[in-house]
Amino acid sequence: MLYDLALVAVGLVILIFAGDALVKGAVNLALRLGLPALVVSLTVVAFGTSAPELLVSVQAILDGVPGLALGNVVGSNVANVLLVLGIPALIATMHTSVCETRRDYLYMLAATFLFIAFCLSGTLVWWHGIVLLIVLAGILAATFMSSRGQEVEVEGAEPGLSGWKMSLFLGLGLIGLPLGASLLVDGATSVARTLGVSETVIGLTLVAIGTSLPELATTVMAAIRRHADVALGNVIGSNLFNLLGIMGVAVLVGPVPVDPDFLAKDLWVMLAATLLLAPFVFLKLDITRGRGAILAGLYAGYIVWALI
Repeated sequence: MLYDLALVAVGLVILIFAGDALVKGAVNLALRLGLPALVVSLTVVAFGTSAPELLVSVQAILDGVPGLALGNVVGSNVANVLLVLGIPALIATMHTSVCETRRDYLYMLAATFLFIAFCLSGTLVWWHGIVLLIVLAGILAATFMSSRGQEVEVEGAEPGLSGWKMSLFLGLGLIGLPLGASLLVDGATSVARTLGVSETVIGLTLVAIGTSLPELATTVMAAIRRHADVALGNVIGSNLFNLLGIMGVAVLVGPVPVDPDFLAKDLWVMLAATLLLAPFVFLKLDITRGRGAILAGLYAGYIVWALI
């Protein structure tokens, strides 16, 4: 058991650093090739920051444990709302009222309903993936059209980065991501067998929390520096990409059966967490310490419920 947990931990560390290296290398290469900053931000950065979750999901399907892939995506979306927004608010009030996220929130809500509808069919298959990716492409195109002319700061951009460093970052990312994903999936699968629970449950809890740690750490540091106002937009964007991008690609690799227990509760918990954001988005509420405590408490309760 300890060995398996160590595999999970090592896999997560490799995924985090490899994902960061890939983003830095790919972003600077794209900018060097002359791609507009907005395009790089919407595509290269979006795909790169989600690369750890994507590799974990693909590896899980290749290893014959597709439930772990599904659990990872749904569990990450729940963790992003309740944990990534809840814990930092305990440190300082998050002034999410200054964020204009209504359009993106409606996109995420629509994507959530579409994803649930596909899951209700019992198995996610290749054509579901194609539809999800087409919807994502449409949203990216709409965002690009509405954002043209705006100044965009691209994450990971370093204009003076040398060619050899760029190549090094790309190499570390391309080698580290599949290695970390393999270790994480192997360890998580063994933990599930040892505990006598399904891979889906481990994906919803252990793997989902692990792959959400970078976002949580970033938001906590931003809260300490009183700069966490953009966290709500980041969570919405991450959840949208998880449902459409990660699962869209993953089910092209192989079918993903949806466990009946998953249909009975976990999808609806994800939907409930998504709807919990509505007051913050439409009523322009800040996430105060009290509200953060409620979000974090709900997440703790969900984890206990998922494991029993």
